Amino acid sequence: MLKTMLIPAVALCAMAVPAQADELRDAITDDMPQLMDLYRDLHAHPELSFAEVKTAAKLAKRMRDLGFDVTEGVGKTGIVAVMRNGAGPTVLVRTDMDGLPVVEQTGLAFASKEIAVPESGVQTGVMHACGHDTHMTAWIATAQQLAERKSEWSGTLVMIGQPAEEAGGGARAMLADGLFTRFPKPEVTLAFHDAAQFPAGMIGYSPGYALANVDSVDISVKGIGGHGAYPHTTKDPIVLASAIVMKLQTLVSRESSPLDPAVVTVGSFLAGAKHNIISDEAKLQLTVRSYSDASRKLLLDGIKRIARGEAIAAGMPDDKMPTVLVRDDFTPSTFNDADLTERLVAGFRTRFGEDRVMQVPSVMGGEDFSEYRRADPDNIKSLIFWVGGVPAEDFARAEAGEISLPSLHSPFWAPDAEKVIATAAEAMTDATLRLMAPAGGN
Repeated sequence: MLKTMLIPAVALCAMAVPAQADELRDAITDDMPQLMDLYRDLHAHPELSFAEVKTAAKLAKRMRDLGFDVTEGVGKTGIVAVMRNGAGPTVLVRTDMDGLPVVEQTGLAFASKEIAVPESGVQTGVMHACGHDTHMTAWIATAQQLAERKSEWSGTLVMIGQPAEEAGGGARAMLADGLFTRFPKPEVTLAFHDAAQFPAGMIGYSPGYALANVDSVDISVKGIGGHGAYPHTTKDPIVLASAIVMKLQTLVSRESSPLDPAVVTVGSFLAGAKHNIISDEAKLQLTVRSYSDASRKLLLDGIKRIARGEAIAAGMPDDKMPTVLVRDDFTPSTFNDADLTERLVAGFRTRFGEDRVMQVPSVMGGEDFSEYRRADPDNIKSLIFWVGGVPAEDFARAEAGEISLPSLHSPFWAPDAEKVIATAAEAMTDATLRLMAPAGGN
């Protein structure tokens, strides 16, 4: 997932505002030593998407020890832990589990030294460069608190460890494997993500669209190759592909509403192998970002139209038209239901203080947590929120222009894990208790 924006310096005051003191916070504080042991273990031993075998086993054991009914191997390596506690709503709390093919450079004493071979076939280091280790640890911390507080809630709690968020297919795989048919179907789904753009311990939220539709598009531009000294005997695919690249920008600047954000980025342009040879093919790789289904359709249809139109303008014959492939690893936009968001954020403000909870802009990053709500949007509501991870000293230095902060997916990303875990566990436990309060309760 991508970062949003650097929060203004006034956010630093959040760290100075005393949060509401209570027994829940004290209980989480008491658990932090063993939680940090778990965090360091998870951080040191990350696994790639759909390979989270040891990670899932560690989480499954802990959930069984807490009294959950646990099923492993859902969606290949996912886990589902269910705790039934009388009549009431069904709430799903999700964590993601996978690491990234990144060689860690944080310098942490427990830095990952894991090596693996991803789908690319290139051996690489593996790192929790997106903070999923903090997510899993906070998820366990939340489970511990809820298991100990069964007198404070009623209903069915479904806690899932999802594989392959980074690959964009983990949620889809769990749903295809019967997540909502083999197990209780939720009315509400909850998740959080650590954030690399504001101080550790802050909470950020975005009502409505929070993250974007993410499409990957491959365009193969055909040509007629030949000698670079005799271009008139060829149909140059590089010139044609260049025209396509430039025209694609008008999809955002002239066809999309300026009030409806959209991104069309050409991330790769490959063609040719020698100075004096005009190749017979150029290949483009695009990332396409949007929020609404209508905006997504406009962009994808426009890409196909422009590719064909530019080829016609270049005089390409019908059998040399470009091919446009919209890859099937699409991640739909993530939507936070406004009423649910307002209700739970009100609780966050009460618990943590006004200055520690901030509405933040939506981002064009993607998150397949969106799949759960999308499976039944009329009956499932959803909220994903951010928890700041930047150490306070680093944030202050970045605000002063002394350093640049590493983003998520950076080999240097090392959040203040203790604050992320403690804040997220407290927020997630509070949210779940509010949603599942017995009749007449909160």
